[in-house]
Amino acid sequence: MPDFYRKIIENNKKWVEETTLNDPQFFERLAQGQQPPLLWIGCADSRVPANQIIGAQPGEVFVHRNIANMVVHSDMNMLSVLDYAVNVLKVKHVIVCGHYGCGGVKAAMGNESIGLIDNWIRHIKDVYRLHNRELDAIEDKQERFDRFVELNVREQVNDLAKTSIVQNAWNHDQPLFLHGVVYGVGSGIIQDLGVNISNNSELDEVYQLSF
Repeated sequence: MPDFYRKIIENNKKWVEETTLNDPQFFERLAQGQQPPLLWIGCADSRVPANQIIGAQPGEVFVHRNIANMVVHSDMNMLSVLDYAVNVLKVKHVIVCGHYGCGGVKAAMGNESIGLIDNWIRHIKDVYRLHNRELDAIEDKQERFDRFVELNVREQVNDLAKTSIVQNAWNHDQPLFLHGVVYGVGSGIIQDLGVNISNNSELDEVYQLSF
């Protein structure tokens, strides 16, 4: 058995022992089901672990992660997670969390072909196209990169609000709040971007679905 894999198994046993010592009923409660108040849509980057950076315990956050925290309307994986979170778990909050230094966003700023992921990166490039005037006007490359990360999160929150899943929940007066934040890998701080949507009247009329 490889050393790295063996270490993972050993670490799990230690975690179970420590957790049970501090809270003997912890796993018994988890086994009874989940009622998390939050769905987290984040980047797959290994430096951005959802539960850890917000101090949440197992059972408190339902998580979906992909390259550059994207909300793509044809992504059945994301839509399935969203549907289960909203309609079964009845989460009250959905956070889209981007992070500074995101490799997917950086790749979308360039033209180098990476491989299969090029097809995913194209969705991020679409965000750049929507905001190209603002972004191209920023001369400093790092500042432009950081701003692109922020704008990408804002667009993903808006795209989340446009889904029939979210709008149907609002149509049934189900409390559901969408938020956009950015995590600083080098600081550990989460920044609220001030994009918070709680009903479809906050969208352009063309996106407001009638049920």
